[in-house]
Amino acid sequence: MNKDYIQTGRVNQKLETRELILVSAQELLKKGRDFSLEDVAKKAGISRATIYRYYSNKEILAAEAGLDITTLSPDGVIKSLEGKGIEGMILGIQDYFNTLAIDNEKAFRKYLSLVITSDSPELKRGARRKKTLELALDHPEFTAKEKKDLANLLTLLMGIEPLIVSKDVVGLNNEGSKALLKWGIQLILKGYFGSKKQ
Repeated sequence: MNKDYIQTGRVNQKLETRELILVSAQELLKKGRDFSLEDVAKKAGISRATIYRYYSNKEILAAEAGLDITTLSPDGVIKSLEGKGIEGMILGIQDYFNTLAIDNEKAFRKYLSLVITSDSPELKRGARRKKTLELALDHPEFTAKEKKDLANLLTLLMGIEPLIVSKDVVGLNNEGSKALLKWGIQLILKGYFGSKKQ
């Protein structure tokens, strides 16, 4: 998806269009059909020009749509963690996205390989982890800057990218990777909340 295009004008409408494109591609995938970008545009009821503003590559759209089928929305993740407290919620978000990455590792690696090698200036990731963290941090005890900085920092310790590093570079297995990344978030939260008490 073109990052400059999505961040100008009617952002919410553009996010809704992106979601419509993904849902339409998912419906075609569920039917086992190979599809073109034009097929998805027709199914979504949008023009060819519109779909090309979001996805110029069918393989990236298919990979993202396939992964998106199995992923809860940010609201869904938050709802599943209600009553856990802020630290429990953050650790629950991390566990959800790390487990999702491990369970779909091959598909995530393929998707990353497609977007990394693409010549398109598309937005590479859906940023669902960050949005989920922003919802969890939407609490009066955090300033706007703290919410933004914490969401950005904590995002770095969940999902496929840190798991690839912990497995391929550090040499950990799935359990060791999850434990190390959890410890990282616990240290950050301990430091953050400890500094607030001083």
